[in-house]
Amino acid sequence: MITFVILAAALTLAAAAAIAVPLLRRNPGMAQAPWTAVGVIALLAVGATSLYVARSNWSWSKAAAAESPSETVVSTLARRVWHHPDDLQGWVMLGRSYMDLQQTPLAVRAYEHANQIAGGRNADVLLGLAEALSVEDESELTGRAGRLIEQALALEPHSAEALFFGAAAAVHRGDLPLARTRLTALLALDPPDSVKPVIEQQIAAIDQRLADGGSGAAGDHAAPSAAVRVNVALSPKLRSAHTQGAPLFVFVRDPKQPGPPLAVKRLETRFPQTVELTSADAMISGHGIVPGQDVEVVARISRSGSPTAQKGDPFGEVAYRVGRDGIVNVVIDRLTP
Repeated sequence: MITFVILAAALTLAAAAAIAVPLLRRNPGMAQAPWTAVGVIALLAVGATSLYVARSNWSWSKAAAAESPSETVVSTLARRVWHHPDDLQGWVMLGRSYMDLQQTPLAVRAYEHANQIAGGRNADVLLGLAEALSVEDESELTGRAGRLIEQALALEPHSAEALFFGAAAAVHRGDLPLARTRLTALLALDPPDSVKPVIEQQIAAIDQRLADGGSGAAGDHAAPSAAVRVNVALSPKLRSAHTQGAPLFVFVRDPKQPGPPLAVKRLETRFPQTVELTSADAMISGHGIVPGQDVEVVARISRSGSPTAQKGDPFGEVAYRVGRDGIVNVVIDRLTP
């Protein structure tokens, strides 16, 4: 979720993404369009609550569905690399597989081993380790994960993935000028026409914040925002449709305006659970929740792991008045047609 966690006091930039991060990884032999990960940058900015919204490869053109590996397959891979401790690609694959299974501590260990083999000179390994660390603890974006991202950028300054993570880390630190520089470089890599406007919006939002006197320095915090609070439950009739390990996405959207959600979180699927979303979880700066607004809250179990609704995904929704309603119930009681 993933959130590309969630992410900034000064600015939230669109992942989930959530996809997160997960949307930015390259799996051998497969290619996906990870630009939806720009949506997850908001999640990264507020702490990568669910950094990793979904998994995909980095590609500018092709798109293909990717299935998470089963625990049996991952166990087999783990045994294989244990007997081949110098197999760099094997350890990288193991780290990615653990991330797909949401076993983040094991992913950190696998990426740590891969980084030892690579001697800290492999940008993909550095970014994978940074992602895993930040999913475990969002404060790592201003700590070791942030330093790993900078190392990756030093190795591959024109890498779209490294620039994305670098912009997210800069936003998390409150360094808006640096975030702008990296987003501009990302835009110069000629992403698809459908994605260019999103990046341009983030650059414009940074320009507006700086013009309004936001220094972008760390510690420059935004004012408290309105909140949406819901209690998410699963209808008994859909318990058999719930896929073990599938993430839960909770979105806040304006039913009168199409476009990205006002806020999004990627969570562990457990019921019931109470969820709070604020403008800090916005995908696009300036496009968040405001008091008095009539919104719609959607809770969806993503069986594919993607933040995009797929046929058969269990979901539920409820209307909400920001600033008036307290905690309301949203019951997942139907399937995506």
